[in-house]
Amino acid sequence: MKIAVIVTLKKDVLDPQGTTIKKTLEGMSFNNINNIRQGKYFEIDIDEKNKKKAEEKVNEMCKKLLANLVIEDYKVVKPE
Repeated sequence: MKIAVIVTLKKDVLDPQGTTIKKTLEGMSFNNINNIRQGKYFEIDIDEKNKKKAEEKVNEMCKKLLANLVIEDYKVVKPE
C-alpha cells in the first residue's frame, strides 16, 4: 500500500528557501506570486493490508523521523 506524506514548515517559521525560489521566479517574469513555502514529499510503500494500521505506522514514522515537529507540520495523504 502506498501512502504519501507532505511535510511543510510551520506558518510562523521563516522559509529562506521559499523566499529565494519566489525571488528567482519573479526574476523569470512570474510576477503574480504572493508567497512560496517549500517542503518535503515522501511516498511510502508499506507492506500492510489494513489502511488504519498503515496510517498509524506512517504517523509514527513522521513523529519519530520524517518531520521535525518543533518547526514542521505533516499531512498523511490517505491511501485510496
